[in-house]
Amino acid sequence: MDDIDETSDPRMWKKAGWIARVIKNDSDEGWAVSMTRVQDSEPSLVSPWTMGRDKVNPKPLDHAGFATLVKGANDVLRRHEAALHAQLHRSITCATDDGRRVRADLDIQRDEDDPHAILSVVDDASGSAVRQGRVSAGFKLNQGSVQRFLRTGDG
Repeated sequence: MDDIDETSDPRMWKKAGWIARVIKNDSDEGWAVSMTRVQDSEPSLVSPWTMGRDKVNPKPLDHAGFATLVKGANDVLRRHEAALHAQLHRSITCATDDGRRVRADLDIQRDEDDPHAILSVVDDASGSAVRQGRVSAGFKLNQGSVQRFLRTGDG
């Protein structure tokens, strides 16, 4: 990313794809800092910010504080992505009708116009694909539904 537009004012830093702004905390008499990725419209992180020595104005942003805020904001984004992945991905291991162990992965596709999921069944021993296909977004992933999918291809 090109950092030509870097800013390092006491109350606003723009660097490494992030913007940190020290703002008045409306809920109390203190200060807060918001961390927003340059391309985003909403902050990824809003956190309390330390008062300065005069106990009225905020402590100025500095390199160490900015680096800590970037790390925290990145952690928040990673947790959100992991939670979204967990919400949209399910996986079970079960036995087929003939006794083979398979892993079934259900990946829900976020599509408002055409909600659906992709069900992939993989042989546990060989790692080879057994069957893959489109199923309803409300597909109930369990041993019976996987066995039915393997027999009929329907979800």
